[in-house]
Amino acid sequence: MQFLPMKLSFSDASIFLILFSVSVLDLFRRTEAVIKLPGNVTVSAVIVFGDSIVDTGNNNNLKTPAKCNFPPYGRDFEGGAATGRFSNGKVPSDILAEELGVKELSPAYLDPTLKPEDLLTGVNFASGGCGYDPLTTRLSAAALSLSDQLQLFKEYIDKLRAIVGEEGKNRIFETSFFLVVVGSNDINNNYFGSRIRRLQYDISTYTDLLVGHASTFLKEIYGLGARRIGVFGAPTLGCLPSTRTVAGGIKRDCAKEYNEAAQLFNSKLSAELDSLNNLPDVRIVYIDIYSPLLDIIQNPNKYGFDIVDKGCCGTGTIEVIILCFMNKRVRATLQCIKKAHIEML
Repeated sequence: MQFLPMKLSFSDASIFLILFSVSVLDLFRRTEAVIKLPGNVTVSAVIVFGDSIVDTGNNNNLKTPAKCNFPPYGRDFEGGAATGRFSNGKVPSDILAEELGVKELSPAYLDPTLKPEDLLTGVNFASGGCGYDPLTTRLSAAALSLSDQLQLFKEYIDKLRAIVGEEGKNRIFETSFFLVVVGSNDINNNYFGSRIRRLQYDISTYTDLLVGHASTFLKEIYGLGARRIGVFGAPTLGCLPSTRTVAGGIKRDCAKEYNEAAQLFNSKLSAELDSLNNLPDVRIVYIDIYSPLLDIIQNPNKYGFDIVDKGCCGTGTIEVIILCFMNKRVRATLQCIKKAHIEML
């Protein structure tokens, strides 16, 4: 299946045009030929920053509750192994690297088995629980913040330079694709979940704050050599199984307020990325995952899906990470969360 055709028009000095077609739900299951490159184009490396959507195991090596290196995670991965990916199989960063012809999997930078040769084709710094807002990471999961990921990126550059030299590093970066996937935790967990930021900002000013942090981060990686950058917008946060359960009413409908917040953030992020394209020799592209995901949710049969309102573990209504194997406690947890949400309204 193919979704979301999007052209990334790169400068003549470097690379190309990509047809990037993505469905996050389908990426978590299977994919087929979602990216097509001209015959004379190659991508040397895929370098990833972000949150659990693209984390390929960095959190395994952190002291954080946001881990998923246990069943049922990974049940459809090679050998049924739970690798720390927040999925039953591959995650979008893996599939992007594979479809671009770089390598089959996007390796976690903190993986102790990472080899020097793995650095040449790109690594993954993403960490489940991360947000553009520094407070998000501290509140949600004690994961790698974007600042942490930036420091690891600098360390990676030094290692890469030691292997191939400055000119070699520059050649790799000229034909590398950088992916940034952040924002969901800020809106869902921080603004609506903990509500700390909601006491300080309305959703308009908070999304301004997020876009400001996003812009700063993109300028920082640009300053370190990133030139071809794809940035995911926020998905349909109001339609997440846990959000439906907590804020979707008795029928577990998509929570309108969450979706509107995601749309507002996306519109501002897209506009900011357009303005950043004024930087010399850069191409930054906004990748809309909200629209195709919403279409799948609203028209599941059209895409071969039967269930779009439940997750894959426990009851499918709220469980995630450690709760996936604590099903005896799920009902009590769910009742507490519902009660807390009602009291906060």
